[in-house]
Formats: sequence, C-alpha cells, structure tokens
Amino acid sequence: MENKHVGIFGAGLVGTLLGLYLAKRGNKVDIFDRRADLRLTGVPPKTGRSINLALSMRGIEALKEIGAYHEVEKVAVSMQGRMMHDPEGRLSFQPYGPNGESIYSVSRTALNETLMNMADKDPRIKFHFNRRCLELDFNTTNATLLDTEQGGTETYHADWIFGADGAFSSVRTSMVKTDRFDYSQTFIEHGYKEFTITPGDNGEWRMFKNALHIWPRGHFMMIALPNPDGSFTCTLFFPFEGLPSFQSIETRKDVEEFFLFYFRDLIKLIPDFVDQYFASQPSSLVTISCFPWMRGNSMVIGDAAHAIVPFFGQGMNCGFEDVRILSQMLDQGGSDWHTVLNEFQYVRKVDTDAIAQLALDNFVEMRDKVANPSFLLRKQIEARLHRYAPEIWIPTYSMVTFNHMPYSEAQDRGAWQNAILDEVMLDEELNEILTLEDFEAIVWEKYVAPAFEELDNIAEEMEVPRERGR
Repeated sequence: MENKHVGIFGAGLVGTLLGLYLAKRGNKVDIFDRRADLRLTGVPPKTGRSINLALSMRGIEALKEIGAYHEVEKVAVSMQGRMMHDPEGRLSFQPYGPNGESIYSVSRTALNETLMNMADKDPRIKFHFNRRCLELDFNTTNATLLDTEQGGTETYHADWIFGADGAFSSVRTSMVKTDRFDYSQTFIEHGYKEFTITPGDNGEWRMFKNALHIWPRGHFMMIALPNPDGSFTCTLFFPFEGLPSFQSIETRKDVEEFFLFYFRDLIKLIPDFVDQYFASQPSSLVTISCFPWMRGNSMVIGDAAHAIVPFFGQGMNCGFEDVRILSQMLDQGGSDWHTVLNEFQYVRKVDTDAIAQLALDNFVEMRDKVANPSFLLRKQIEARLHRYAPEIWIPTYSMVTFNHMPYSEAQDRGAWQNAILDEVMLDEELNEILTLEDFEAIVWEKYVAPAFEELDNIAEEMEVPRERGR
C-alpha cells in the first residue's frame, strides 16, 4: 500500500472518483472545491452544466472497479437508441446496436452525490469546500488557497496535487504561466439552452423513455434525455449568431414563431417554452487542449486536461477512463509516480485528442445527417456488415461507446471503414445488389477484402507485423 499525501482540486465527478481510487491504494487524500457542498446546497443555479449525462461502457467500468456502479444504476435510465423527430412530428428509431446495447441517462448531481457519499465513508479522504486554488508552486507543490466563504488565504502542501477542476481549471491556469506549456481553447459557433419536459399527471414519461430524442434541423438541433422522475432534460444547440440564432431571437413572439416552425411537437410538451427560453443566457461550448499535463509533482486530469464538446457523450466517460487507466498504470509501475504519470500523459494524450475530434464530427452527424435518406442507407449497410463480421467490422459509435478500444484506434478504424463505405455508396449497381441475399458477401469481396490487402501491403512496406497492419 502507498502512503502519499495527495491533494485534488475539484470535487466534481472526476475529482471525487480519483480520490476514491487513490485512497483505495492507501494514500491520504484531500479534495478541495471552490463551491459549497452540493449535498447541502443543491445544484448551483444555472451553472451551465447539463442536468443529466450519458453514461456508457468506459465510465461504467471505472465505477464498477471502485464499487460504485450498483448505486448509480438505481438512478440511471436506459437509452437503447436515437428517436428522431422530423419537422412534421414523425418518429423514427435508430437502435444503437443489434443486441439491445444501451447508454444510460444519469443525473450529474445524483452521480456526484453517490461518489461523495462513498468517499465520506473512507477515513483517508477529507473534503474541503469553499476553497479555491489561487496559485500553485510547482517547485514546492504548495498551493495558495482562498476561502471563498470567509475570505483570507492559506498555504496547502501535499506530495502530489491533481487538478480535476474542470474546463477552466485553476491548476491549469498556473501551468499556463510556465515555460513550454502548450494550451489552446476553441469555442464552436454554437451554444446551448436547456428546457424541461415535466412528467405526466401520474409521474409517467410523456415520450418514449428508453431513447435519446433528437430533433435534427440542419445547422442546429434539440435533444432530450430522460430523468428517473419522469421528466426529460432538453438541450437546444443553436448558433450564437446568424439566421436563425440566439442573436436573431429577441422577443417572445420570435420564440413562439421559431418553435412553431421547427419544434411544433414540443409546444404541447413544454407549454411554458417561452419562459424557459428567457430563463437563462446561452452557454458556450469549448474544446480545450494542453500539454504537458504534468509539472513537478502536479498533474491535470479530466476536463482540466482535455475538455471536449458533448456530442459523443464521452466527456465524463473519458474522464472516468483517465482515472481507471492511471490506476492500472500505477499497478504496473510500482511506486515511481514520476515515471508512471509521465508515461500516462503521453499515452493518454493521443486518445483524448482523438475523442475531441470525434465529438466535433458527431455533432455534424447528429444535426445534419441523421434524417438524410442517403445517410440512413449508409448506416443500414454498415449495420449489415457488422452483423456479417461482428469482430472485424464495428461501427465507430460502437467502438467508442460500447468498447474499451483506445479512442485513437477507433478513430483510425472508423476512417478506414468510412472510406470503404464511400466507395460502396458510389457503386452504380448498389440498388440492384441491396436486395440480394448474399449482399454482405458481395460487398465484402468487392470492397473490404481489397482494402485489407492494401493494409497488408502497407504494413509489409513499413515492416510492420501483419496483425498490426490489420
């Protein structure tokens, strides 16, 4: 068992999970947060963070390893696919997989509370609320803390300090001031507002509950995730500027006309949609990249190291996977944290860059393509190839969501498969062979097998082992 003194800034999902993992290894852990204890105060009003999240395999595995998933499962709602709503209110369901694969809508607050309550039972973990990190000295691992409730500052020292304090991390801010630290933040042109569909009179869900609902409208979209109490949390992803946009909608009449034209079926489900629209300002969406993640005996992790946009539902899952992989590498690397954490940041950086790009790409798919007949045909062909060779041909969404495959590998394999599908979709005989019983075998022989042969040739030229070439 280890016996290090560790400070973690950020008592959110990743910070608390990290504390549980490190305490389990025998370390003393202090967890600081600039806010009050959310279990006492409730969710801070209009924090700009979604009420519920999409929990999938990577996050579930991390929760299982720490023994927390059993409790989380009680407040999670299964989503087995996308339910598409067209402008006329017609519905179409797109399952996530052929075997009932699901992701889970879970309350951010309920999940955070579950982890914090679990941490409270471990005597090696102590929470410190209303403490904000003003500055971190990487030479001494001393942090200057501000008491956000009473005022005044204090100095805190630990053997190691982790910044799990989100996209606008105070720990990372101190790192930005150091030499040769690369940092970028990129805001997309869209922001978001949230709406709530309340339960029915008897607490029932007023739409099909086991789906992620999407209203794709070209350059923007609305989504809705179910909550355990029978409500849905809806999120409008919408441009800040242009026509239409948050900027162009100014009056109550503008909102009414906008919903009447684009989201007519939501009007009866959200009768106070105008009031909800004006209840908050739109929040922005940012991708953050930085490197190195480690300075001295300090490291950033989760959103503090690699915040991504939410369109693949992987922000939390990716952060949880950070913690699980870091723990695995510590298991293998022994007590030399410097060596292990340095290797971790290089290994993990490649994958977090990949999921950041995949999340941006999936936004285009969700808002622009999911209702397109050509795209739906492409997805149908992809699903048939997956059934034909499930161990070889795996849709990108499945590789990311229902698999532990490194994100970078999923990105590479997805690009390779998409190139093949591009050729299939251009086949002049596609409509004729689609109805044939051996359609999958025809496509495999005509397009997939030659692509494998090309990979093998490239691998041979680069002197890469055949299995790696594939």
